[in-house]
Amino acid sequence: MNIDHLRVPWDKKFSLKAQDPNSTDGFKDEEEAAPRLEKSKEKMAELQDKLYAQDSWGVLLIFQAMDAAGKDGTIKSVMSGVNPQGCQVYAFKTPSAEELDHDYMWRFMQRMPERGRIGIFNRSYYEEVLVVKVHPEFLEKQKLPKSCHKDLFKHRYEDINGIEKYLVHNGILPIKFFLHVSYEAQLKRFLKRLDKPSKNWKFSENDVKERARWDDYAEAQEEMLKRTSTKHAPWYVIPADNKWYTRVAVAEVIAKRLEELDLDYPEVSDERKAQLKELRQKLGGDQG
Repeated sequence: MNIDHLRVPWDKKFSLKAQDPNSTDGFKDEEEAAPRLEKSKEKMAELQDKLYAQDSWGVLLIFQAMDAAGKDGTIKSVMSGVNPQGCQVYAFKTPSAEELDHDYMWRFMQRMPERGRIGIFNRSYYEEVLVVKVHPEFLEKQKLPKSCHKDLFKHRYEDINGIEKYLVHNGILPIKFFLHVSYEAQLKRFLKRLDKPSKNWKFSENDVKERARWDDYAEAQEEMLKRTSTKHAPWYVIPADNKWYTRVAVAEVIAKRLEELDLDYPEVSDERKAQLKELRQKLGGDQG
């Protein structure tokens, strides 16, 4: 499976409308795609073990999407094969009073993954160029000096790009996913949440209000993807109308990006090998 077509180019020539949220990349159905998903999950588990043992790189998975695009389910499915001890998941909600007393990156920087671990951001600092852009009234709560309001989003794109370059320079690899769901598919999922009692808790009045701003969000999303997809931290736009394909694509991207890190188990020195051989003899396990 070629993941290059999912990557947003960094030449700033990108149209979100041109991306098909119903694409399945040639797979006929979930049954046909299932072996590919399992293969990617097995590869992820193998590479995560090496990532943890090597203790050099950290990996940050970022998931952004409109409501009902399937972020929670994708994270649950794709990461089901990895060791939970090596993962940290954060779902970012409305910032608290304490968080609003700091710069907007403060709460995110505190939760960056440690070396050897995979950190997962279910929504992220990208809300600052999405929700805040669609709802400029949210800026009032951030108590920014008036002088900071000029060219605000231009500066935030630049700052985010700089921060992500800083992360890569310090051994933290961002892998960014935008789950691209259609207006029609979102409606079907909202109605399902209303019709199924076990899913009622996932629906709120705010979902209806935000859906009414669909075009505003689409414009902000396209600008975000164009302005912050870089060589060191590209975006991957994942078709999300078919949840089974979303999971296949995300798992494939993660597995291939982990492979690029050239992970391996730490080499044991000759001196340490001699010590281990001596310890084996003491355990009575020397078979000659």
